[in-house]
Amino acid sequence: MKFLIVEDEILIQKSIKKMLELHGHEVDATVSGAQALDLLRMQKYDRVICDLMLKDITGFEILEECKALFSPEIIREMFIIITAYSSDQILNLATQYGCNLIKKPFVDFKSTIDFFIYNRAE
Repeated sequence: MKFLIVEDEILIQKSIKKMLELHGHEVDATVSGAQALDLLRMQKYDRVICDLMLKDITGFEILEECKALFSPEIIREMFIIITAYSSDQILNLATQYGCNLIKKPFVDFKSTIDFFIYNRAE
């Protein structure tokens, strides 16, 4: 699988990237939502792990832009939102997009990586 990680906390980004690569996956990573959109326009990804609060734009703004690129079904399957913010409003927005949402800090890193790969707990 080919992953795109959009995460501005470098330690989290590098940890996820390393674990996915150890599982044999190809991984691109960026701290920028704008760069993520450029990458999504130019390359095909199986899964996008996207932080909700980035320095330039939000993960939801990325999802909105992706509506012009992908069907709702592909967005739902492709995107996993990760966030330290888990208010009811955030959870409701994630539900509207149909995306899975994982809260940071991760309780069990191995299970979280499995979820990123299989889009379900293993």
